[in-house]
Amino acid sequence: MPLNIDFQQILLHLFNFTLLFFGLYFLLYKPVKQFMKKREDYYKDMQTAADEMLQKAESAKAEYEGKLRDAEAEISAKKKAAADEMEKVRRAKTEEAEAAAQKIVEDAKSEGRAMRDQIVNAARGQITEMVEEIARKALIAEDDSTTFDAFLEAAERSTRDGES
Repeated sequence: MPLNIDFQQILLHLFNFTLLFFGLYFLLYKPVKQFMKKREDYYKDMQTAADEMLQKAESAKAEYEGKLRDAEAEISAKKKAAADEMEKVRRAKTEEAEAAAQKIVEDAKSEGRAMRDQIVNAARGQITEMVEEIARKALIAEDDSTTFDAFLEAAERSTRDGES
């Protein structure tokens, strides 16, 4: 044997290595590979479930945002309707107040006319009495100058009586 190489020893070592390789392959590599495959499948399932849950959450979020927009639109519509109703009520109350004010003004005018007519009638009565009195005095008087003076005096007295 040149170089001190024993082929029998090499073959035995090669056989031991092959036995060790297959023993370790069946004892360690296969179970580790199966464990890694299970772990990979577990995390894939978790990722799939997480993606599904994320999609469900996003669709629920979109649905709630739509409902929120609808609710906001409904609220604004109700606010507008309430504002319109309030404006109608305000206009109705304003018209009622104007009608009441107009009635008060008309009543005051008619009352004023009645009072004026009453005062005018009273004044006419007083004027008629004064004219009658003046006429009587004028007839009683003997001369024209005394009649005229009596007329002026009677007029001055009735004027003073009316002022006081």
